Amino acid sequence: MKKSRSDIYIQKRKPKKKFSRFLKVFLIIAASLILCVACYGVYLVKKAENAANQSYEKINNREYSEMREAKVEPLEDNVSILFIGVDDSEAREQGSDNSRSDALILATLNNESKTVKILSIPRDSYVYIPYVGYSDKITHAHAFGGTLATIETVEELFDIPVDYYVRMNFNAFIDVVDSLGGIDVDVDIPYAFYERDENDKKTIYLEPGYQHLNGSEALALARTRKHDSDIMRGKRQQDIIKAIAKKATSVTSITKYDDVIDAISNNMKTDMTFSEMKTFINYFSEGVPEIESLNLEGSDDTSSGTYYYQLDEESINEISQILKGSLGLIPDTSNLSENSSETSVTETTSNSNP
Repeated sequence: MKKSRSDIYIQKRKPKKKFSRFLKVFLIIAASLILCVACYGVYLVKKAENAANQSYEKINNREYSEMREAKVEPLEDNVSILFIGVDDSEAREQGSDNSRSDALILATLNNESKTVKILSIPRDSYVYIPYVGYSDKITHAHAFGGTLATIETVEELFDIPVDYYVRMNFNAFIDVVDSLGGIDVDVDIPYAFYERDENDKKTIYLEPGYQHLNGSEALALARTRKHDSDIMRGKRQQDIIKAIAKKATSVTSITKYDDVIDAISNNMKTDMTFSEMKTFINYFSEGVPEIESLNLEGSDDTSSGTYYYQLDEESINEISQILKGSLGLIPDTSNLSENSSETSVTETTSNSNP
């Protein structure tokens, strides 16, 4: 039986109809996904804003550093941020205001080059503390006068303004790392050993080598210092920060931001507003920015009967110049910075006391 022209026309039209249906279904699914992502993004922004508002804490009407003529604008200016890690656990019975700073990391962000310099300050560094008017371990500054005393001490030490601070306790650190699903980092320790956990119990087994760490393990690594030196401890803290930044900016971590926000909302204080926080996203618009590590030279000192880490004056001056250059306070000494990014240090074993 011979097919009519109409039959042939219908047969030719069928594939086009199928493709048309498929295209419509695809577009509906794509639109739904875009809508879901957009809603999730709006939800995260709103949640982050609430967390930021909850974490906001201005210090004694301190609008900006006395070393600045006006408040900085992160979108236009180079800024510095002081990260303060404190142990305000119940085991210490010190509270957030009277606790010592267990970790001090100063970061400078250059807006033009989108580069970051980070400096770990050894907790037992013997420095002048303006709040009390005499020299002591820099870790005691926070116990003497809280965040403000710590900021003033760092400004005095390096002769640079501290524009913002971020204070986090151990719970926030652990929860952030766990929320990201752990981090991958080179565990740079001389040999394997058990280290104290967040409850001061030696339950964390650390061993050398590149490996995956959870929150408690990362904290133990960041705190350990008696097996080599405070300087090596600072380098490990810098490695951990870089690992967290790398993991947080990876595509796979987008769905984990909800948990990260929960982790820091109750365990962090900062004088950055939410709008100021958002401006720093520019530094991560093309992935993790170039992060340069700086380290202070010094030596152990027990001549007074108490352990101190005596900072080398030349090293302090050199680091000060690098930080000033990064902040644009003086011409950028790039050649000096490059030679000092992995500054050789006196790595003596420190049997430091708390």
